[in-house]
Amino acid sequence: MDLFDYMRENTKKQESPLASRMRPESLDEVVGQQHIIGKGKLLYRAIKADKLGSIIFYGPPGTGKTTLAKVIASSTSAEFTQINATVAGKKDMEEVVKKAQDVLGMYQKKTILFVDEIHRFNKGQQDYLLPFVEDGTIILIGATTENPYFEVNSALISRSIIFELFHLSKEDIKILIKRAVYDEKKGMGSYQAVIEEDAMEFLADIAGGDARTALNAVELGVLTTERAADGKIHLDLNVVSECVQKRVVRYDKTGDNHYDTISAFIKSMRGSDPDAAVYYLAKMLYAGEDIKFIARRIMICASEDVGNADPMALTVAISAAQAVERVGMPEARIPLAQAATYVACAPKSNAAYMAVERAMENVRKVKTSVPAHLQDAHYKGAANFGHGIGYQYAHDFPNHYVRQQYLPSEILGETFYEPTENGYEKKIKEWLSFLRGNEK
Repeated sequence: MDLFDYMRENTKKQESPLASRMRPESLDEVVGQQHIIGKGKLLYRAIKADKLGSIIFYGPPGTGKTTLAKVIASSTSAEFTQINATVAGKKDMEEVVKKAQDVLGMYQKKTILFVDEIHRFNKGQQDYLLPFVEDGTIILIGATTENPYFEVNSALISRSIIFELFHLSKEDIKILIKRAVYDEKKGMGSYQAVIEEDAMEFLADIAGGDARTALNAVELGVLTTERAADGKIHLDLNVVSECVQKRVVRYDKTGDNHYDTISAFIKSMRGSDPDAAVYYLAKMLYAGEDIKFIARRIMICASEDVGNADPMALTVAISAAQAVERVGMPEARIPLAQAATYVACAPKSNAAYMAVERAMENVRKVKTSVPAHLQDAHYKGAANFGHGIGYQYAHDFPNHYVRQQYLPSEILGETFYEPTENGYEKKIKEWLSFLRGNEK
């Protein structure tokens, strides 16, 4: 590197966005992802020992995939090269491989190739890298926001260790916000800014686990806010909310309002009011509520309050929960809205829920034994104890039904499931009545 290259790199570093300047240079500076880089964990040990194999970082934006790659770059004795799959072509990869071969031949040093957004490479581009990964010329570090098992060649997957990164916790984001505001070396500390506690709480919430979102808001706030009479830049709730373009909603995810809002959401679905349900959904989404938490509540409501009145409700809710995990925000609001409105509009029945509640209460009070003819007859010697003897196979009879005892003798005659007249459950009730009528 000559003088001009050094000056260019130094200027770039000083003028780069805060989120870039704040990137840690060692493992000890990394915030979050302790499940993979905590002391004693596999990745931590591999980086410390400089014995890294090919890996793929998979996780949502702003969780530290590029950050970990940069930490590895500063910790390894290997040559480090970075390309972005959105702009790199075959010629770029050929140059990387040629240089890696030269370095390996002349200095016996391996080359770590960091490919950002590796899912953007087509099959041919991924296949090109495979033999060089296989023979050790290149140690591949891939970063992707998409599930690598779907987007990355199985051959590369089999030669790599997958590390999944998760959204940072609220406390992790607060640590980064404090560093950004007060650190004079990498952060905005030289600007003499202060951030108020409620503003930091709001920003840590609204960031949704994305460190970049929080750091960009801090930088914008510091650079655009006038100094107060005390000579300091005050980042209050109004400043922070403007910087993230989010109105402050009266909603504390750990306080009473959290429980009030989710309660209203569930009761609106149970009460068959799709307008109210989608309103409370929007309020939670706007305030940065955990989308997985919302999806879980919809699934529970679909089973508890709709049940067999519309069995599809649970299917829709589960599909929405899976979609939420796949797409993330902001698109996750769409399957959540579909599921919430479906559950709200569906016919209601809590009969299945009440059935298991009655059964649980009965199990708690009464000690029973499984009737002998229902017991497992397949293990050796079972017949000697009378297990399974006398059992009648339902499919051998008309309507695939035969009258026989299923409940334990101690509670014979108990009824737990009482279907309603609502929706599909009416058909279930009619069928059960038909079967029970045939028993008489």
